[in-house]
Amino acid sequence: MPAVEAKGIGFSFGPLRVLRGVTLSVERGSVLTVFGPNGAGKTTLLKILAGLLRPSAGAVRVEGVELSEDPAAFRKLIGVISHYPYLYPQLTGRENLEFYARLYGLRQPKTDARDMLETMGLSSAMNRQVSGYSRGMLQRLAVGRALLHGPRVLLLDEPFTGLDHEARENLTALLRTLRSDDRTVLMTTHDLDGGLDLADRVAVLSGGSLVVDLPAAGLDPAGFLALYDEAVAKGRALATGGQARERGRVGERGRS
Repeated sequence: MPAVEAKGIGFSFGPLRVLRGVTLSVERGSVLTVFGPNGAGKTTLLKILAGLLRPSAGAVRVEGVELSEDPAAFRKLIGVISHYPYLYPQLTGRENLEFYARLYGLRQPKTDARDMLETMGLSSAMNRQVSGYSRGMLQRLAVGRALLHGPRVLLLDEPFTGLDHEARENLTALLRTLRSDDRTVLMTTHDLDGGLDLADRVAVLSGGSLVVDLPAAGLDPAGFLALYDEAVAKGRALATGGQARERGRVGERGRS
């Protein structure tokens, strides 16, 4: 059974179709990196996989659990990390993690928060307000927040955004260690090097369609870039064709 399985996912904002029948499967303990241009639907897809948006079509299962069947169990399986850390700047690092530990219903929030701060290498900064953290420290604390409740699946939305070279390397090393714990990772990113370095499989989302899904082994940035450009053009063509057909159907209904 795949860790993450999405079948025929569609989503629209009013008349705008954002996702068009997206189907994907992620094996347990593997990393899938989804590339795509701005506006391709990557963030919308992750929000649907996280149970934050309901698709207009299709279904999502995480570790065999479907959101509509058991929302609480579904969300416990997932940790979400993005370029926005979802932390409270006026609180200390320790206070932030203690707050989330209580929110997750953990039995020892203070102990769990301190343990996670140590794991993230933030023990010396635990009593400092988060407003004084560097971008790299914020990202490490955000990873700790997402891992507190022991999720089996991590969803990462553009995690490298705004990081300098050192912070990016530190985050990459941290994410690589998570694989040894049999966690499953699905990541969206524009960072070609970082995304390829971590991936077992790569996909390209363009025009709301998943155009490419293939193993990452043997792919180098230069070779993948050519493949990416072709996939983006194909996805945009599919979206344009779909929009034209939809306008035609609307016109036919209007004439009838």
